[in-house]
Amino acid sequence: MNKQQLAAKIWESANQMRSKIEANEYKDYILGFIFYKYLSESQIKFAKKQGFTDEDIEQLSEEDVDTVNYIKTNIGYFIAYRDLFSTWVAKGSDFEVSNVREALSAFSRLINPAHKKLFEGVFNTLQTGLSKLGDTAALQTKAISKLIQLIKDIPMDGKQDYDVLGFIYEYLIGMFAANAGKKAGEFYTPHEVSVLMSEIIANHLKDREEIKIYDPTSGSGSLLINIGKSIAKHIKGENNIKYYAQELKQNTYNLTRMNLVMRGILASNIITRNGDTLEEDWPYFDDEGDHKNTYELLYVDAVVSNPPYSQKWEAAGKEADARFAEFGLAPKSKADFAFVLHDLYHLKPDGIMTIVLPHGVLFRGGEEGVIRKNLIEKNHIDAIIGLPANIFFGTGIPTVVMVLKQKRTTTDVLIIDASKGFVKEGKSNKLRASDIKRMVDAIVERQNIPKYAALVSRDDLRKNEYNLNISRYVDSGEAAESWDIYATMFGGIPINEIEELQDYWEIFPGLRDNLFVNTSAKMAALKTEDVKAAILKHVDTKDFVQKFADAFADFDATLRERLIGQMMTLHVSSEKTHLSAEIFRRLANVPLIDKYEAYQLLDNEWQGILIDLEILQTEGFDAVRQVDANMVTKKVKGEDAEVQDGWKGHVLPFELVQEVHLADDLHSLADKEHRLADIAAELEELLEALSEEIRETAITNDAKDTFVNAEVQKLAKDITSEVKKGAKYGEEDDETRILKVSGLIAEEKTLKKDIKEEAEALNMLTKKAIEALTDVEAKALLERKWIIPLVDALHNLTIIKIATLTEKVSYLAEKYSTTLRDVSLQLQETERTLVEMMGELTGNDHDMRGLNEWRKLLKGEENDKR
Repeated sequence: MNKQQLAAKIWESANQMRSKIEANEYKDYILGFIFYKYLSESQIKFAKKQGFTDEDIEQLSEEDVDTVNYIKTNIGYFIAYRDLFSTWVAKGSDFEVSNVREALSAFSRLINPAHKKLFEGVFNTLQTGLSKLGDTAALQTKAISKLIQLIKDIPMDGKQDYDVLGFIYEYLIGMFAANAGKKAGEFYTPHEVSVLMSEIIANHLKDREEIKIYDPTSGSGSLLINIGKSIAKHIKGENNIKYYAQELKQNTYNLTRMNLVMRGILASNIITRNGDTLEEDWPYFDDEGDHKNTYELLYVDAVVSNPPYSQKWEAAGKEADARFAEFGLAPKSKADFAFVLHDLYHLKPDGIMTIVLPHGVLFRGGEEGVIRKNLIEKNHIDAIIGLPANIFFGTGIPTVVMVLKQKRTTTDVLIIDASKGFVKEGKSNKLRASDIKRMVDAIVERQNIPKYAALVSRDDLRKNEYNLNISRYVDSGEAAESWDIYATMFGGIPINEIEELQDYWEIFPGLRDNLFVNTSAKMAALKTEDVKAAILKHVDTKDFVQKFADAFADFDATLRERLIGQMMTLHVSSEKTHLSAEIFRRLANVPLIDKYEAYQLLDNEWQGILIDLEILQTEGFDAVRQVDANMVTKKVKGEDAEVQDGWKGHVLPFELVQEVHLADDLHSLADKEHRLADIAAELEELLEALSEEIRETAITNDAKDTFVNAEVQKLAKDITSEVKKGAKYGEEDDETRILKVSGLIAEEKTLKKDIKEEAEALNMLTKKAIEALTDVEAKALLERKWIIPLVDALHNLTIIKIATLTEKVSYLAEKYSTTLRDVSLQLQETERTLVEMMGELTGNDHDMRGLNEWRKLLKGEENDKR
């Protein structure tokens, strides 16, 4: 299974196992064991690279001091064979919780002093919390055994698997955060926000060969990791990024360290600290006992942070602190600007920082207003991005990303209102890839974009008293719909409302005259009754579609050359960037099409393509011919168990292979399935047609909404016997219907049997077809999976744009088609009819007096209207 499927499976299992333990605590256990597995497998991998045999590894123990020191020197720690994760798995029913306690204790003793800060205490939360997994040692053993079985399938061998492990780790952190509310989610920055901040920083640093990055409120470490990934796309070689991380909470600090280590980052490139960022600045001393010779002030190329919002802090006595002295002290009730100034202080002159803050920092007064003024006057604020509400776990408040630099060449501030760009997912909002791309491009290109971004001069900021509230500078709101009073009364289409579609008329200059005719200086009428046909058939529309087709005429060939032709050597981490640039280039002269909509289509398809490319590059091209057991969860003896249900392609979906190589078998099966659906509909109709008397008999279930097959067959047998004796029935009587039902039930039974057998046979035929594919056939299938859906989706953009215009024109035509005068006349006619009907009513004296008064009232209204 791919990494998304594996991560989802682990989360599902973890969710089932979790009972009385809070998600935040359970996270520490499962992620702790994943980390221990990683360290165990990393040591085995290192040992084998040094020539250790399996027998040598089985002899690893603390007593072999030379080997212990050799391994510790190279990887930073040592784990004896008896304490390896794989040894725990091999113990089976002999495994005990004491094995874990002893192993974690030994790990603490056997850390290389040079990597003490990275590994010391990393398992403290896990070690001290084992007792919460059960009241007795037996219960703890049972719970841990389940955990071990849960994560033992996470692969850790080979280039791809570091990525798989990191993906699973971050997936679990995100899921735990999303499902545990604010308390457990506050340490985690949603992946999309992390990517946004990372891409902004990566663009600024893309020409550097070595960089240092720092997160003073590191949480799970995801921000640092994503910056590293974004920058790595531009840097040649490996291990050129140094990571500095600081975190206040011990449990979360452990997450930072584990997450960084498991991404395969060299231990020497990870510098971490468990401390209070605002109370104690980054330690200047490598050796706390030797300040004189180890003094080093930290300056980095980039700082990134998502600090706790509006946190209280101890401001008193910090006036002289070098971080704050130039700008002022944040109020003690809100530390937001204290974090901003801390981050800025640690930037190199050519560095960049991004920080997530609550929206209030843009306009709150007092001490914050002073700091904001100083930051603007000293020219540090580069850009502000207003994010959508409700995208962070545990809070729905609006947030902003602020971009600052130490040295800038311009004095304006780019202000972006990105609050409208998101997709709704459950109760939360989520940034799409196109939203992120739009924001990053706006930062890079630094231009005014109507309703989205504004370059604001320092003079304008001064005029607004340094208030950075986004709505003062960017009007992203949609204008309220207007209604023309004349058209409301007399009908027609106001010309000014037609002109609101000017973006379309510029591209389709002849289409407007083909659709509308002016009836006066201000009014027009529609020329055609079939708007859709008029638009589709017009030459301007056809030219528009052709222009797009010409721009993308050979795009499928380009994709084939890169994705198919170079699939084994392609640099997958940067290929999406290359393809998006290619799409943008082709769209440069195609009007109306939003290039970010096209980018989103690329991203939608790229997720699957990327997984396949990673598998093929890691496992070899033969992986395309691999078929895996399709494992599903079913109840076995009352408990969930994994059992095989047929087969599935490792890379190629069975459905795709069937459509191309087994079309006749697939269509035969589909025909039977369609017939089965038709039978269900026919049975429902016959049930409705039966008399109430028959439906109340035993041939239907208690709810009277479906047939009881055995009872129907019994009754049908009796009816058939009567027919043989000479009884005659009409076409639509109950007996005839029962005979039809009986026949359909028999057909349904046979069909279900045939469908099951054919499906199983088709599954086996597909397995054999995949395993026998030639290279040419396999590549053709990959093209159908990767390339054709993307190309089709891109070409569909013109269809969507034309459909949107059709909808807008149709709406204009219908908007005033029924006038207020029509409605008034219709109401009068209804009242007149009602008065006439009242004259025919009879009743007692009491009722008639009331009716007569109502009739007089209606008549009076009629006279008034006349």
